[in-house]
Amino acid sequence: MSQETILIIDDEKEIRDLIGIYLTNEGYNVLKAADGLEGLNYLEENTVHLVVLDIMMPRLDGIQACMKIRENRNVPIIMLSAKSQDMDKIMGLTTGADDYVTKPFQPLELVARIKSQLRRYLRFNQMDGNSNQQMEVISIDDLLINISTHEVTVDGKDIKLTPREFAILELLARNPGVVFSTEKIYERVWNEPFYESENTVMVHIRNLREKLETNPRTPRYIKTVWGVGYKIEQ
Repeated sequence: MSQETILIIDDEKEIRDLIGIYLTNEGYNVLKAADGLEGLNYLEENTVHLVVLDIMMPRLDGIQACMKIRENRNVPIIMLSAKSQDMDKIMGLTTGADDYVTKPFQPLELVARIKSQLRRYLRFNQMDGNSNQQMEVISIDDLLINISTHEVTVDGKDIKLTPREFAILELLARNPGVVFSTEKIYERVWNEPFYESENTVMVHIRNLREKLETNPRTPRYIKTVWGVGYKIEQ
């Protein structure tokens, strides 16, 4: 049974309780908060491995809460919202969320996404905690990607990436010169089927360029092959 702790932040008690039941049945420890401020307090007082975060909440909404969490934590965040417009999804992902689920949702689908996020997050944590782990570093010009410690630097400056952003960067960096379509990136990183309307990959690529590039409009690292996909040149 899993012992990871998942924090559910949602102002609807029925939603908190529904998600909590499914996660408890999977063996996870569950914490529940009714708004962003309460959720941030839980994060200060507990070790949390993943956050399920609603957007529309009183006092402190999900967008603001996500930005506060990302100031000093790399824990996976799954946005949960009744809004389904592309701009709402882009806003959530741009502020640092790793995934976005629209209400109403299938609880089992949400659980599957949570498990996928946790697998990658915990794998990196295990590497970080293993002092005997051999360092694996990918170097591309001034970009250094430490696979073992999940650390990225550009020109010696530390770059904070979300687990999903790191996974995309790792995929491209491990396969220099290979062009990956958005569909292939999504299926390899998210481990689930790609949907034609899905623009999540493009948002994450844009976020990566904003963090890695001096001028995101003329990227040095993640190149666009128009009509095909993305690649990194060694």
